[in-house]
Amino acid sequence: MHSYNYCMVYIERAIQADIEKALTWFPAVALLGPRQCGKSTLAKHIIAGKENAVYLDLQREEDRRKLEQPDLYLEEHRDSLVCLDEVQLRPTLFPILRSLIDDYRKPGRFMILGSASRDLIQSSSESLAGRISYHELTPFMLSEVPQDSMNPFWIRGGFPDSFLAPDEELSYRWRGDFIRTFLERDLSQLGFNLPPASLRRFWRLLAHSHGKELNQSKLAGILGVTDKTVRNWIDALAGTFMIRILPPFERNLKKRLIKSPKVYIRDSGILHSLLELRDFDQLHGSLSIGESWEGWALETILAAHPDWRASFLKTSNGNEVDLVLEQGEKTVFIEFKYNPAPKVRPDSCWFVVPSRSAYPLDSDIQAGPPQALIKALGNMRS
Repeated sequence: MHSYNYCMVYIERAIQADIEKALTWFPAVALLGPRQCGKSTLAKHIIAGKENAVYLDLQREEDRRKLEQPDLYLEEHRDSLVCLDEVQLRPTLFPILRSLIDDYRKPGRFMILGSASRDLIQSSSESLAGRISYHELTPFMLSEVPQDSMNPFWIRGGFPDSFLAPDEELSYRWRGDFIRTFLERDLSQLGFNLPPASLRRFWRLLAHSHGKELNQSKLAGILGVTDKTVRNWIDALAGTFMIRILPPFERNLKKRLIKSPKVYIRDSGILHSLLELRDFDQLHGSLSIGESWEGWALETILAAHPDWRASFLKTSNGNEVDLVLEQGEKTVFIEFKYNPAPKVRPDSCWFVVPSRSAYPLDSDIQAGPPQALIKALGNMRS
């Protein structure tokens, strides 16, 4: 059994260079992502190389007391890089940050870490518009883990404590604890007053709908709640980076298109815990393996290339493309198949399959692992 326990070694994150570059130009830089994905570790690594940097964790009472008069404290550190972790717990800080930035506009004054999406942290987007650069940190990306660890990465997911666990049992246990803590504590701290037991059942239903079209009315009927309640639960899980709602392709085509979005559990390890799949052998024997591969590969690609606009295409007569990526005038059609020799479809340009390298299927159609498509998209960057 492989062991990927690198807990004593810092694993450099691919986004680090972008964060450091943004700090040289923007007064504030926001690093958003799910709880336990490595935001604090990355931020501490960045500020360790800065003079007079200050780190405040707003979950700690001691650090919160330092901000009882935030304008005075932050003004005292006007020439320092001040890192505010879990900033969504103190939304009243944003108008103060705006005032301080406008009084003394200097690059790299504030680094803001949050476990809620930009849409949920409305105060920052309203108060710091034009002063802040947003970046999303995902759990580990494929490029950040050892090259021979694709299957462990797929089954365990990318959360550092899950991926780096000494064995499968501890990884599975960590994910179970993460789900419970997220439902019972984290959501309420983020301002969501949601029943943990009902939301857990809802989350498991979404896991069984992973990679499929989202039917809110059907889910509401199963759970005995209103459509509005389901929408609120979806917003909470999407806004905390737990699920992805993939919109349908909207370009004006002659064919009638399906308008419902698709839903994915963003981290494959969390998906497998919700489905009670403990290891790769259980996953390999599961009927969910195809959907699991699709979601894992999709997230792997989008994490590496977040600047491409993502959607899926499905017509009313059943023709479907799993992922459509658009950037400027470029459009790439992608299908995910847990089959190293998929059948050729003329309306697809890439098949993402569990092979070792890329190979042509036809004159304009390629197949290969996620790494090959990630590299190809990088070569197509505008």
